[in-house]
Amino acid sequence: MELYLDSADLKEIKEAFDLGFVKGLTTTPTFMHRHGVTDIDGLILKLSDMVPVLQIEALGKTADEIVDEAHRQLALGLDKEKTVFKIPISIEGVKACKRLRDEDIQVNVHLIYTLQQAYMALEAGANYVCPLVGRLQDQGHDALDVVEQIVNAVEVYGYDAKVMFSSVRHPEHVRNAMNLGAHVCTIPWKVMKMLTENAFTSIGTEQFFEHTRMMTVKVRDIMGKANPMVSMDESLTDALVKMTESGYGCVSVMNGSGKLEGVFTDGDLRRLMEKEGKEGLYKKMSDLKYKTPVTIDGEALLNEASDIFHEKSVDNIIVLNGDEVVGILDIQDLN
Repeated sequence: MELYLDSADLKEIKEAFDLGFVKGLTTTPTFMHRHGVTDIDGLILKLSDMVPVLQIEALGKTADEIVDEAHRQLALGLDKEKTVFKIPISIEGVKACKRLRDEDIQVNVHLIYTLQQAYMALEAGANYVCPLVGRLQDQGHDALDVVEQIVNAVEVYGYDAKVMFSSVRHPEHVRNAMNLGAHVCTIPWKVMKMLTENAFTSIGTEQFFEHTRMMTVKVRDIMGKANPMVSMDESLTDALVKMTESGYGCVSVMNGSGKLEGVFTDGDLRRLMEKEGKEGLYKKMSDLKYKTPVTIDGEALLNEASDIFHEKSVDNIIVLNGDEVVGILDIQDLN
């Protein structure tokens, strides 16, 4: 099934055809009016340079007027091989269709609502017959049955024509078009963008990115810049200031040789306050007991860090470069 864009918006036309596989563009005077177009011929010429196939309206109340309008637009410089003229179904419209097809000019007979209308367009030699599904459904008709009848007629009687499924309102219409065997589906850009979307796909894709990140990114690449440390002869108050400034819930405690002695956490602080009250705030770090620090090398991958967080049930891991403390990895950094 060929994919067409239904639009007159230059920005979304460019975006859609950047996909590289959209076969053509259908547009209408209604679209152009909606976007404030005043130079219709100028826009048509511009669009013809942007898209592989351009389907545009050839309006007229009589067959002569319709044919003259198609000739006039071709004379602007349009490529006959890349241009299809859209003609609303009517007696004058199918008469014009036959005359244009005799000149090997391509025609799409549209605004079709019944099999009988499609039959007349097919007999007139239309390259495309175009039922408007959304509009039919708005009126309470079984639009999908009409499309199926037209597709069957083309196949059974061997008409050299394509059924274009149009007036698409939502992705379900595209599924309908494919199931019914429509040859072409012309779709608004907002619907086209929805065709690749699915909640489960989004979840799965995010998981792939996250798992790849865990297997390829190193701890040093995501740890924060802050590296709060206190020496043994500093006070608990000093430690709290550094913890607060860094935003971490812990601080590395360094011995006299500048090596990692332990780690003091906000949990240790709560337990100290419960036991000793505010008097505990005046103690030096050398007077306190520390947890054995949980450490990881900065060159380790995030997978290893994740395992440590879960196995040790900690929120922070001290990051080392050899024996040197170079930072802290918070469990939130993995997200």
